Amino acid sequence: MSCYLVTGAAGFIGYHLSERLLSNGHEVYGLDNLNDYYDVQLKKDRLKRLKEQSSFQFFKTDLTDRVALSELFSKTEFDCVVNLAAQAGVRYSLTNPHAYVESNLVGFVNILEECRHGDVKHLVYASSSSVYGANTTMPFSVHDNVDHPLSLYAATKKANELMAHTYSHLYGLPTTGLRFFTVYGPWGRPDMALFKFTKAILNNQPIDVYNHGNMRRDFTFVDDIVEGVVRVSENIPVANPDWSGAKPDPASSKGPYRIYNIGNNQPSDLMYVISCLEETLGKKAEKNFMPIQPGDVPETYADVDGLIQDVGFKPDTPIEEGIRKFVEWYCEYYQVKL
Repeated sequence: MSCYLVTGAAGFIGYHLSERLLSNGHEVYGLDNLNDYYDVQLKKDRLKRLKEQSSFQFFKTDLTDRVALSELFSKTEFDCVVNLAAQAGVRYSLTNPHAYVESNLVGFVNILEECRHGDVKHLVYASSSSVYGANTTMPFSVHDNVDHPLSLYAATKKANELMAHTYSHLYGLPTTGLRFFTVYGPWGRPDMALFKFTKAILNNQPIDVYNHGNMRRDFTFVDDIVEGVVRVSENIPVANPDWSGAKPDPASSKGPYRIYNIGNNQPSDLMYVISCLEETLGKKAEKNFMPIQPGDVPETYADVDGLIQDVGFKPDTPIEEGIRKFVEWYCEYYQVKL
């Protein structure tokens, strides 16, 4: 049994990960600031389920609160820290950039410092597929440079990878960054497309379809994300002996540092996803076609060879099955009858 700290434990992925770790017999400390970026009640309902387990302890704390964070780390030895707490959302970063600096940069350096001084064996942290930005070579590879982010959100996630590398290099702190690709599923985030589409269709409201529907996303079911995180957390990175400064590999280092994609490795056309949702709901959507939004990219597609090679896992939940499971949860949670 290991002791995990999961930041953002009341969040979408953090909740599912915490539940999985608890079912595996681990002790889990959950940390979250329960901010109101989206429905706080949804976060509280996730937490309520976690708190039913005796091996789970919750701390309402913000990553920017250095005193509270230090107090938590001074009292507990964590085998692994999984940092999922972040200000999420590409479009929100256009209107509230300071929230991203505080949570994703200031908060992350506080986590790095505590892991360094707390002798944490492994720091796993959420990056994002958005770091690929202006890259167009498909599928997106962790071995490609990602120096042209298209949103501040993406820039903060790229910065997290750079910050983690310095701590791996300077202090020997093993760090693994995970670039998540369009995560969806039960208990999902209300600001994500699938959730918004479902709500609108059920309420007979039009849905906004960006880039006139010409979008492709590597939709990844949350259970696959969690499986990847769990396997990676148990696979502590070591220095890459073949790493060369003459031809630097962005995915590894001379320090204990790794980057992985976790995506379905099978992008879906947005219009097909909408048609699957319509079929599952038994209702047609009224579509409001719009231009692509600032900060958005038209396509994401994950190369997951590194994940397969190092931890023996490849996400494989079909989009049709994932949508069905999401709709089943949505209807149960919001007491909707189809």
